[in-house]
Order: sequence, then C-alpha cells, then structure tokens
Amino acid sequence: MSRHLLWLPLAAFLVLLAVVAGGLWRPADPTIRSALIGQPLPDFVLPPLVPGKPGLTSATMQGQGPRLLNIFASWCVPCIAEAPQLMRLRAAGIPIDAIAIRDTAPAVQSFLRRLGDPYARIGDDRASAVQLSLGSSGVPETFLIDGDGRVVRQYVGDIRADQVDAIIAEVRALR
Repeated sequence: MSRHLLWLPLAAFLVLLAVVAGGLWRPADPTIRSALIGQPLPDFVLPPLVPGKPGLTSATMQGQGPRLLNIFASWCVPCIAEAPQLMRLRAAGIPIDAIAIRDTAPAVQSFLRRLGDPYARIGDDRASAVQLSLGSSGVPETFLIDGDGRVVRQYVGDIRADQVDAIIAEVRALR
C-alpha cells in the first residue's frame, strides 16, 4: 500500500472539519422569506371576537389602502412587548387589523384595556386555521398588505421600537 493512501483518511477528516467549522463561524441569515410575498391573501372569514369591533375577512383587506395585519394573542408575552409599537403605528395613521389566535373575548378585552387598542378589526381564529394558511408559525407576526390585498412583507416576531419608522415609511410608500 502506498504511503500517500495512509494519509487519505486524515485529509478527508480535515476537509470535513473545515466545512463544519466554516458553517459555524458564518452567521445565519435571519431573514424569513414568506411564500406569500407578492401573493394575494388566502380567502378567509373570521367572526368578530370583541363586541363593537367587526370581524375580519380577506375581502375587507382589499381596496382599503395599505395596512398591517397583526396576528396576536392575549396570552402571548412578546405581544405585550409589541403593544407600544403598534400604538405608535396607529398614532402615525397606519391602519392595523388583527387576528386573535386561540383566545377568548374577555381575555382580549382585558389585554386591549391594559395596553391600548390599535386595531380597526379583530377576527377570531380559534383553531389557528387562518394563521396557518398565512404561513405564520407563531405569535406575534405582522403582515404588510397592499391596497389590492397582496402580502408585501412579513415581520416575524414582535415589532421593535427601532422598526417603527421603517414600517411607517413602507406603508406610506405604498399609498
């Protein structure tokens, strides 16, 4: 057997080690690219959850101008952290509709009393069926919807204070 063949297993191991180490040192891309970007919202009809607030349908998201669609729950801790940012967006004139996931009317009413109510409409998605059809994997998530009812952007997780100005600019650019 050739002396060079004796070193082959060690060389293969070192190449494998270099590939793994390179993958660990390169930062992961945190961007989530939704399959719905550029696509119309899936058809849905959600009944109202809170008295005095209309429910939500995909049809009501069309012809209304650009708006945000926020998926939230009263039991969601990051949703509590996101509430001040949603109130800032509303104060800036950004329309926001919501889908409440696996929640109850009394809990949502309490949540809105404590943290403010930025929503024009709130649909009740008790089984998370609409949430899943949107490709949402958790709460909170927010979608930017254009005036034709198409998904422009998806914000995974809570909206942070440093994102508010950029979101306002994006919505205004769609007007």
